[in-house]
Parts: sequence; structure tokens; C-alpha cells
Amino acid sequence: MVVWGGAALLAAGRLVGISELYVFGAAGLVLVLVAAIYVHVTRLDLEVDRRAYPNRVHAGNTSRVEIRLRNLRSQTTPTLRLRDPVSGTEGAELLVPPLDRRATAVVTYRLPTERRGLHRIGPLQITMADPFGLVGSSTVGAARIEVTVYPRVDEVLPVPFTLAHDPLAGSLQPHALGRGGDDFYALRPYVVGDDLRHIHWPSTARHDELLVRQQEQPWQGRTTVVLDVRRSAHDAATLEAAVSAAASIVSANCERHDLVRLVTTDGTDSGFAVGRTHLEAMLEHLAVVEATGAASLRAMLDLLHRDAGGALVVVVARTPGDDVKAITRLGRRYGSVTVVQIAGIPIRRNGHGPAPAARSPQRGPVLGNGSDPALGETPVVKVTEDVPFDTAWNRYIRSRQPRHMITRGRGA
Repeated sequence: MVVWGGAALLAAGRLVGISELYVFGAAGLVLVLVAAIYVHVTRLDLEVDRRAYPNRVHAGNTSRVEIRLRNLRSQTTPTLRLRDPVSGTEGAELLVPPLDRRATAVVTYRLPTERRGLHRIGPLQITMADPFGLVGSSTVGAARIEVTVYPRVDEVLPVPFTLAHDPLAGSLQPHALGRGGDDFYALRPYVVGDDLRHIHWPSTARHDELLVRQQEQPWQGRTTVVLDVRRSAHDAATLEAAVSAAASIVSANCERHDLVRLVTTDGTDSGFAVGRTHLEAMLEHLAVVEATGAASLRAMLDLLHRDAGGALVVVVARTPGDDVKAITRLGRRYGSVTVVQIAGIPIRRNGHGPAPAARSPQRGPVLGNGSDPALGETPVVKVTEDVPFDTAWNRYIRSRQPRHMITRGRGA
């Protein structure tokens, strides 16, 4: 701007013959030249360290970026301008005052963590300018980093242990069903690979199904959580509520050291595993999962029908009748089947939930917790505008277990 102004003044002075215009135009051009020389001869030698604390955070919690700069040169630096791009925002702009030799400055800014997702930060640009701000020079101070914002996790009780149709799951207390020679805790259906010597023939004859003696009490439960991500079943608000519900359930059962499996209807399957690493892998997938037109709840339920055992939780929103029937049929293959239906989005007064305008447009009678007639005997946990997920879920879990059998865990 100053260059163009100086050139315009020189041209105007030539046209009208006013010598003062020549002076002002030449002064402006000389000032720009001096500023350019200053920026060229002033070299920066900075040690830059930029980190996010923490780099994995749940939605609504605090995360900040800390930038530490140290001047390694003998001369004082000019005022520095930092610009750090952040995906989905305008980025952060910071000013750093002049640094003496070996001096260190630390600047921070907070990241937006209201919504789950993967936030890309950087690369960090450091700009040095002359004292008049006419000429600047930029350099990259730090490479791009990523911060993962996990879904919001509510404090909820874990899925209860199961025994029926569950050869690998545990029980809170032994069930000694008989003592015919060998002690055993329970009977379970025969699974391919079982030792034929463990078949309990009297019970097999009564039930017309191969039943196997379970000789010892396992200590781990198994839980499969299915998240429906069909675009036709969700709007933006119901998807976020469903993802948060799935994250809360897998977190609660992982903290109890259960074998947990996360399945989404877009074809992703975490497999059964236990431990913090497995939990973080599931939460990272939930942080970036989106609704897709290629997802199929019916196809995923058909696959799960062949891989039975343990507790099954299906998180859905709008569900057609054929898919409802497929969920019902799984009741014979799993120790327990529970449906979490996002029927409405509650207004959260702690700032972590959707705004009132984000309510689901789906309306209709709310049946509450219990059995939905469309699902037969399959329990339904309904999330409504008045009842948030954690309240509905914990109420349901407590109603399904004797008081002395409720496991301590999240929300206990």
C-alpha cells in the first residue's frame, strides 16, 4: 500500500509540478526500502515447542494448546505474530513481545471441544515485521498436529453379566444347578469345538438341545454394542446422541474389564478385546463416525446372528419394521438383547448437550423403559426430550438386577 501510495505521489507531482509531492512519494518508497532491509538482515533463531494438553479429550472438556518460544540469538527479537490454523475455526492469532537473548515466552489458547471429531492444528506460522509494520517475513515454526475429541461419555452402569447362550461370559455368583459326579456352575448350549464329554445328556434329552456343563465360573463378561449410522435413520442431533450413548456403554463395560466389541452398521467391527488401548481405539472411531447411506442395520444383524453369545445392545433412532423383527430374532442367540432408541433429544443444562433447536423432528408416543410391542420381549431404553440417556439407562439397569447384584462402575 505504501509503495503504491509513493508511486502515486511521484506521478501526481510530475503531472501538477508540485515538488512537495515528489518529496512525500520518495520518502514513502525509501521507508519501504529501509523496512525491507531491516527484515532481511534480522534473522530469527527460535526454539519452538508446541503441544496440546491433552491431545485426546471428551466433548465438553477443556483442551489447550501451549506454544513455547526461546530466543537463541544474541540480539533481541522484534514483536512476533503467531498464526495457528485450527480446522473448523478461523484459527488462533497471538502476539509475542520482544525476547531478549535466551529468554523464553509461553503463550496458550483454548481449543473448541464442543463437538466430537478430529481437529487439525497448524502448521504454525511465525511472522516477523519491521517496527512500522510495512514489510514482514513468515516462517513455519511447528508442523501440523491433531487433537481427537471423543464423544461425550455419561456416567452409566455397565451391562449386566449374562449366562444364557453365553459360554464365555461371567456371573456375579455361581449357579450350582446340580452335582451329578462333577461340580459345575451352569448349563449352556453346545458350541462347535466343545468337548463331547462335557455334554449333560439328561438335560439335553429334556430340552431337545445339546447342553454342555460349564465347569468353572469365568470372570469376564462379553458385550457387543451395535451403533446404527444409517443416514435415513438420523438427523444431526439424534446421531450425536446415539454416538454418545454407544461411547458411554463401551466405556462402562471396559472399566469393568469385560470383553467389549463395537460394531457400526457401516461395516466397522472392533472385535472382542479388553483394556485401555482397545477402549481408546473404539472411542477414536466413534469420534469420527458419520451417518452414511451405505450402512445397513439388517445386514449387520444377520452377521451377528451367526456370532452369538454375551450381551447385545443395539443403539438406534428411526427403525423400520423389518429391522425390528431382525433385532427380535437375536434374542435366541444372545444372553440378553437391549435396544436403546433415541426418540428425542433432551435439553442439557450443563452446556454439553444440544440446543433446544436441535431436537429431533420425530414425534409420537413415548413408551418409556420396558418392552416395546414392536420388539416383543426385547427391552427398550428410550431417550426422550424429558429423559436423557444416562437417566434412562441407569434406571433400566437397576430395574433388571437385584439390588445386591448391581455392579459398581460408572454411575454406580
